[in-house]
Amino acid sequence: MAEVFADSVTLDLLREARETVRSSPLGVINTPMIAWCETTLPLSVDCNIHIKLENMQRTGSFKIRGVANQFARRPKGGHFVTMSAGNYGKSFAYASKHYGSKGKVVMPETAPVSRSILIQSFGVEVERVPTSCLMNVVNGCVQGDNMTFLHSYDDLDLIAGHASLGMEVLEVMPEPDVVVVCCGGGGLLAGVAAAIKLSGCDKTRIYGVEPEGACTMYKSFIEKKPVGMDTKSIASGLAPPFAGKLPYELCQRYVEAIVLVNDEEIKAAVSTLYRSGLVVEPSGSAAFAAVVNNKIPELEGKNVVCVLSGGNVGKDELANFPD
Repeated sequence: MAEVFADSVTLDLLREARETVRSSPLGVINTPMIAWCETTLPLSVDCNIHIKLENMQRTGSFKIRGVANQFARRPKGGHFVTMSAGNYGKSFAYASKHYGSKGKVVMPETAPVSRSILIQSFGVEVERVPTSCLMNVVNGCVQGDNMTFLHSYDDLDLIAGHASLGMEVLEVMPEPDVVVVCCGGGGLLAGVAAAIKLSGCDKTRIYGVEPEGACTMYKSFIEKKPVGMDTKSIASGLAPPFAGKLPYELCQRYVEAIVLVNDEEIKAAVSTLYRSGLVVEPSGSAAFAAVVNNKIPELEGKNVVCVLSGGNVGKDELANFPD
C-alpha cells in the first residue's frame, strides 16, 4: 500500500468522511454530550466539563465510525482480515455481516473470551494468538489466503471516520479549551485532534491518555518515531503492540501531550462511572481517569471535553472492579 502522510488529512477530507459516517447504513449515532454537573460524578477542579458518551454508540464504542468510512470505500463482498482486542473487531464483524463480506479477526490471547464469542456470532472467523504474533498471522492471511488487511488504527479512511466525533464535539462546544481522549494505536486521538485543529480551534489543548503498561504513543513522542513495546494493561483496547505511523504523525502535529494513568486508576474510574449510572469499559475510562486524578494541567475555569470511548464490558468483568 502507498504510504500516507499527515498532509493527506484535510478539512475537506474529514467533512466528506463525516457525511459518509452520518449517512452510513450501519446506523452510526451522534452520541450525547452531557455536562458533568448534570451527573453525580465527583469533580475536584472548578471547570465546565462535558462528557461525550461513545459508550452509547452502535456496537458499544467509537470504532463503528471509522469502520463505516472504511467499508464505504472498499469493494462490497470483499474478504477482509484485521487484528483487534475486541471493539474494532466487533464493529468490523457488524459491518461485514451488513455488507455481506467475509472476514477474519486475529485477536490477542489476552482479550476477553466473551469478545471472541460475540465477534463469531456475526459470522466472522476469530483466531487468538500471542500479542507479539498478531501481525505475522495477519500477513499470512494476506499473502497465503489473498485477504485484504483493514487496519484497526493506522488507516486514513478509519481516522477520517473517527474524526466525525471531533466534529460532533464542536457542534455542542464550538471552542473547547481542552479535549481529553484515550489513546491505544492512536486512531481516535489523531482523528479527533485533526478535526478540532483543522476546524480552526488553534488554542484548544488536546491530550491523549495511555495506560502506563501500554504507553506506545508516549514513548513514540519521546523517541520521535512510532515505536512498539510489550504491552500489559487491564485496558486491553489501549494495548496494541505498536503505535500507528499516521496516527503518530497527526498526534505530533495536533496533540499537546500524552499523559499516563495506571491500572488502579483505570479500575477506580470504571467503578466511579458505574456508580453514577454509566457503564464504561476500562479502555473507555482512561480519559476520565486522567481528569479525576489531576493528570491534565490547567483545567481551572476552562471548557473541557472528556471522551468516554466505549462501554463493552461484560457483567463477569465488572465483578472484578472495586465497589
